[in-house]
Amino acid sequence: MKKTMGLVLASALTAAMLAGCGGSKAPETAAPTTAAAADAGTTAAAEDKEGAEDADKKAEEAPAAESFEPATVRVAYMPNMGSASLAVTAREAGFFEEMGLTVELVEFQGGPAEIAAMASGDIDISQIGHGAHALCAEGEALIFQIDCTSLADAVMGNKDKGVNTIADLKGKKVAATSGTSAEIILNLALQKEGMTADDLEIVEMDANGIVTAMISGNVDACATWSPGTMTIDQALGDKAVWLATNEDFVNEVTFPSSYITTQKYADENHDVLVRFTRALQKAADYRSSNIEEVAGWVAAQCEVDGETMKATVGEGNWGITSDFLKKGLEDGTIAKYYENQQQVFIDGGRLTDKVDVNQYVLFDIMKEANEANNK
Repeated sequence: MKKTMGLVLASALTAAMLAGCGGSKAPETAAPTTAAAADAGTTAAAEDKEGAEDADKKAEEAPAAESFEPATVRVAYMPNMGSASLAVTAREAGFFEEMGLTVELVEFQGGPAEIAAMASGDIDISQIGHGAHALCAEGEALIFQIDCTSLADAVMGNKDKGVNTIADLKGKKVAATSGTSAEIILNLALQKEGMTADDLEIVEMDANGIVTAMISGNVDACATWSPGTMTIDQALGDKAVWLATNEDFVNEVTFPSSYITTQKYADENHDVLVRFTRALQKAADYRSSNIEEVAGWVAAQCEVDGETMKATVGEGNWGITSDFLKKGLEDGTIAKYYENQQQVFIDGGRLTDKVDVNQYVLFDIMKEANEANNK
């Protein structure tokens, strides 16, 4: 607009100078140029007004930013991809902060210990692997969000100890952690060979102890999970033998891992629980597409070598995204995961009676969080 008016003034000045010097007639184009300038100014003003109105309209239509009462949540996890990746992603990608949550991550070595810490009030929420779900079925905790399905557990042996097959475990010293998904794999593998845990010398240890015992040769075999399995494999080299993994039984049962809490916490902190779940579901979408980056975050959290952690990314099914969850809740797929899981406990003698999964799985929390994230 300023440039156009400048041209008009320059034309007028030129016309006046010509008239004063030679009495020549002013250019007839002066009047039309002035009119065009006026039209241009009117058009520009109208466009500016229309643009401002559009911006105002969009601002009115845009959803207001959510605001939340700040809350702090103490969360238990185990130092591996299957357990730590979702919470670490939610923290590093800013999803907890987006939900007004400060999350304190506390490392544990197994699900049963996490559940005990929740019962004492030291922890609010825990992430558990397959094995500890039996305690949920027994009423010790409530599941409120599925995390992933695990491929991280394994039974491993030391060839120098005469272990090359599951059958070779008879009479051998085998390290394991009671109530864990790795113990379930051991029992399934033994069952397949017509054996039971009574045929072995089971040595109760936590995950760190198992790694040390295998590398030092104090035990002949073990049932454990990553990244410990990777550390053992690297340390033993050609002496290490993989006897059984989740993949050997993937057609028989799904091994879900989940986030859990107590009935008391769920009753008193419904809003916080939904917000926490919303952050986890957002994190699941991010993790699914950025698993290598997430592995680096988890390695830093767990103080594990980055390459070792990245080598374990194939030990979990990271495909339980928001879309998958929505459909799975509607068609019963998610419920079926937990029903099949419970049957494994019954078949293995860990549980005696079937329990309605709705008694210990808060499907409504998953659904409420999913709907809130997709308004």
